[in-house]
Amino acid sequence: MASTVFFETTPEEREHLKRGALGRGVVYREERADEADPRLLRGAEVLSVFIYSRLSAAVLKRAPRLKLIATRSTGFDHVDLSYCRRRGIAVANVPSYGENTVAEHTFALILALSRKVHQAYFRTIRGDFSFEGLQGFDLKGKTIGIVGTGHIGLHAARIAKGFGMRVLACDPHKNELAAETLGFEYASFDALLAGSDIVTLHAPYDPSTRHMINKNSLKKVKRGALLINTARGGLVETEALVEALDRGLLGGAGLDVLEGEELIKEERQILARDFSIGRLKTLVQNHILLNRENVVITPHIAFNSREAFARILDTTLANVRAFRAGKLENRVDRR
Repeated sequence: MASTVFFETTPEEREHLKRGALGRGVVYREERADEADPRLLRGAEVLSVFIYSRLSAAVLKRAPRLKLIATRSTGFDHVDLSYCRRRGIAVANVPSYGENTVAEHTFALILALSRKVHQAYFRTIRGDFSFEGLQGFDLKGKTIGIVGTGHIGLHAARIAKGFGMRVLACDPHKNELAAETLGFEYASFDALLAGSDIVTLHAPYDPSTRHMINKNSLKKVKRGALLINTARGGLVETEALVEALDRGLLGGAGLDVLEGEELIKEERQILARDFSIGRLKTLVQNHILLNRENVVITPHIAFNSREAFARILDTTLANVRAFRAGKLENRVDRR
């Protein structure tokens, strides 16, 4: 039996990981861990997954020898940390792999909306070179509100200053030195929503941030503002987002992540016995978003540059090697 199993791997990832020389007893699989043959889990001491493997207590019970979960992501809300603590299973992540990578994609979404790039593209490939209805707006002089000033949020602030934007930020843990150095202001969440032409989310997903963008908070947004989410889909209440776009409270949305995005990727899950009406409703609302002209959706690729891709895999390999050497790096289950 394999002692180390990598799930959700692409051919390119497998090629890179195999060069990492982890030795024998390593298996690389394309499917998610929670959909895998239980025999693969039974003998595993190390599991490496991406965000779509739902490592619940029920799944982890199938891996009695498991000692380490090395997730190839910064976020770890797909892992049942409480169960891991009880079992003594260490959980390691990739804490920083591309603050510039995700921040750059954030601005790709902003520019697509502010200059109506996606609408212009589809018009021109149909042979229509008219420009009626394609007038955009400048970023210079506008205010961007950055929710979360970790590595990615701070890099987004750097880019925004390069465009000549005013930057507001909110975070329960203020980085006053960065604010002074980069020239941005901290504000309350409500003040940020009210004062920003663009609101971009860079907060982690946890019970305190779930649906932080909801019907109540969207009432406080500056009318016609853009909402950008390259963090986690669950930060935004999908029903509230659709309603805000319908009512013109928001001028548009750029989304690299969606609440329940795995359902769009794997719609056969609708047939699962535990599929709720609420999840079905979210799926339908996501399809409504997909068909709106003032919404740009990308398939969770903000992290996916060549450089960041290599850093994610190299950090994961280092996490596994450290574990084998009796050390634990980038551990999150003790936070």
